Amino acid sequence: MPKQKTRRGAAKRFKLTGSGKLRRNKANHRHMLIRRSNSVKRKMRNAGLVDGSDSKKVRRMLCV
Repeated sequence: MPKQKTRRGAAKRFKLTGSGKLRRNKANHRHMLIRRSNSVKRKMRNAGLVDGSDSKKVRRMLCV
């Protein structure tokens, strides 16, 4: 059997936490930030977790 290849785009977007959960960055933090409040921009800086319904797909992309 050949080795499984990791999807490189997914590898750059998702990381595994120590407990095995998947970490992701929040969306909508690239442009049009003037009209957003500071609290919203600050919350977008923090990483979120991948939803449980999507984690199986992401794990398959990462070959985990």
